[in-house]
Amino acid sequence: MLNRKVILAIADGLGDRPHPLLHDKTPLEYAATPHLDLMASQGITGMMDLIGTGIPVGTDMGHLILFGYQPHHYPGRGPIEALGMGMDIKPGDVVLRCNFATVDEHGIVIDRRAGRIRERTDEIAAAVNGMEIDGIQIYFKAATEHRAVLILRGDGLSDKVSDSDPKAPNDGVPYHEVEPLDGSEESLRTASIINLFLGRVHQILLKHPVNIERQEQGKSPANFILTRGAGQMVELEPIVNELHIKGSCIAGESTVLGVAQLAGFKPITDSRMTANIDTNIELKAEWALKEIAENDMVYVHMKAPDIKGHDNEPFEKAKAIELFDRMVGYILDSLPDDTYLALAADHSTPCEVGEHTGDSVPILIYGPSIRRDRVQRYNELDCVYGALGRLSGNEFVRTLHGLMGIVKKQGN
Repeated sequence: MLNRKVILAIADGLGDRPHPLLHDKTPLEYAATPHLDLMASQGITGMMDLIGTGIPVGTDMGHLILFGYQPHHYPGRGPIEALGMGMDIKPGDVVLRCNFATVDEHGIVIDRRAGRIRERTDEIAAAVNGMEIDGIQIYFKAATEHRAVLILRGDGLSDKVSDSDPKAPNDGVPYHEVEPLDGSEESLRTASIINLFLGRVHQILLKHPVNIERQEQGKSPANFILTRGAGQMVELEPIVNELHIKGSCIAGESTVLGVAQLAGFKPITDSRMTANIDTNIELKAEWALKEIAENDMVYVHMKAPDIKGHDNEPFEKAKAIELFDRMVGYILDSLPDDTYLALAADHSTPCEVGEHTGDSVPILIYGPSIRRDRVQRYNELDCVYGALGRLSGNEFVRTLHGLMGIVKKQGN
């Protein structure tokens, strides 16, 4: 069997729809993408539905599939985020994904992201970390930008609880009281503990020096925490063990790094990988090339297109895509002869919607002995005509594994 390697470059939220401000082009069509288009002209393209036609997925589920798992393996967003931040998680822990947020005196959510706060969130988190409520230990840690993770540890807990986050685009409505999602005593107890925690946190953060300073500067204070995506930690067999490969993942986003750790891929990050448009693309490309020399498969991730899609900024999303193109170009310039360079996205985030949708995303594989199709540009419209056709996420990943020579032959 001929064994080769793969670098998979993922543009988070890349997929979009034609936008009137872009002369009815998608941001990917509108952007200048010479490297992506070169790969399209010399590679094989297609479209991908992560789970199935029209089904939206979160960043966590999308990456879980792109790393080789099936949807039923999903442990919840919270455990994934916590792993990505290097937090110690134990089986049975209930873990929730959080936002720092701004609420008024009536509990109305003014800003779900507290002005997209990025500075000194670790100081805010430290002020509420380490509480104990009804015998349950509570651990809280800041993640990238406005995000954070909450861990509940103890007996009699359940992840069957609702979100307090009203979710986009619902700034201007009250936060939701957390409720049990089934009739169990564990769910009722867990919901009660989270609500007590949120109330205590609000009183502490109202007086926190970082928030007082932010208000004096005219910025939104991070005076509340919104919770969502509760999950209970389970044991998953790392994909690398099943495939007998070594891999790594370069990213600045804790969700992606968490999925990588679940799958057994070495997480690599740096403070210069900001998970936004100011991320250091040269550093990501440098690490990808360095890691592929020692590994069989390397993932390199960029978050910025998704952020600009959520913010309803089509021109900025096009700029983020151009940044992705430059990063891919750096990798392409020094791509080893035995390595495929593949492109994908974890979902679509159309600017006119501002949220994930089930629109399919373009995929591409470039490298040695590839069956080239006649597509010349990498975007949502041209790749429809690609020779890969329309694949599920699992089919796309299996195609990459097949090119690597690690898919077992069926039958004699």
